[in-house]
Amino acid sequence: MKTRFRTLLLAGLTGVVAVLGVGPASAATYPNPGVVTGSTGAHDPSIAKTPSGGYLLATTGDGITLKTSPDRTRFTDAGKAFPSGTSWANDYTGGSATLWAPDISYHGGKYLMYYAASTFGSSKSAIFLAASTTGAAGTWSNYGKIIESTTSSNWNAIDPNLTVTPSGEWWLTFGSFWSGIKMVKINPSTGKRADSTLYNIAERFVNSKSVEAPYVFYHAGYYYLFMSFDFCCQGASSTYRTMVARSTSITGPYKDRAGTLTTAGGGTEILATHGSIYGPGHPAVFTDTDADVLVYHYYTSAGDARLGINLLGWDSSAWPYVY
Repeated sequence: MKTRFRTLLLAGLTGVVAVLGVGPASAATYPNPGVVTGSTGAHDPSIAKTPSGGYLLATTGDGITLKTSPDRTRFTDAGKAFPSGTSWANDYTGGSATLWAPDISYHGGKYLMYYAASTFGSSKSAIFLAASTTGAAGTWSNYGKIIESTTSSNWNAIDPNLTVTPSGEWWLTFGSFWSGIKMVKINPSTGKRADSTLYNIAERFVNSKSVEAPYVFYHAGYYYLFMSFDFCCQGASSTYRTMVARSTSITGPYKDRAGTLTTAGGGTEILATHGSIYGPGHPAVFTDTDADVLVYHYYTSAGDARLGINLLGWDSSAWPYVY
């Protein structure tokens, strides 16, 4: 009963409708973010459940910003993963300390974090890996570069996401604009590439080919590709929106609800600007004790980036909806 109460409290009225089985919300009735308090400024967030039952959040920032929460509601600043800088990334950031889109997870007794180094609008980018046994600020060790793109590449090595399949395979999905979303296989022993194959997962051909921030999540026999369409990082003018497609194979082909391939621009919208919630995107998904959870950022009317958390439901056709 306590878990159900927390679910309904977080979800609000739209969540009540979903829990009662009425079905997913339409675009006109997308739910507001669930209640989060404390340190809620965030951009490109991802969350890992800790062994003690709490939560560790990583987000874009100088040295990568960390936050903790005991209950997925109250968030507290927890310092920087790299308070002394990341000299190994300077060639890609132009000397800036800001690192992008950390993807945090917990495997084999330690936290792993894939993250990107780049500058806005450039395809000279790289994805690096770090690890920590505690996740605390300053305890992260640099495991080195995983993959890079150059100014002559037709793809962009940012926005990484690690997925571990039910059979134990590791895959890294990433990408932004250019020729879209890519995927490589990862060696679980090293966290680095297992081979040289680069898979094409999704591409758009409108709105400056704007697709990025992939996150692959396994549920009920399908791999779901969550991603963002359109434009981030413009405050209340941002048009980011959260899309989804699925496949029975992690490397695709992925199709949206209408059957359109993601390599042909397909994607089904599950969250977009509504009311005073602007540009909700850069999705991450994890399974918690009470529900599957969608984590993202959005912008306020004042243009501030904020942490968004909602729950995910699954309809009778096994498509996700936000509540």
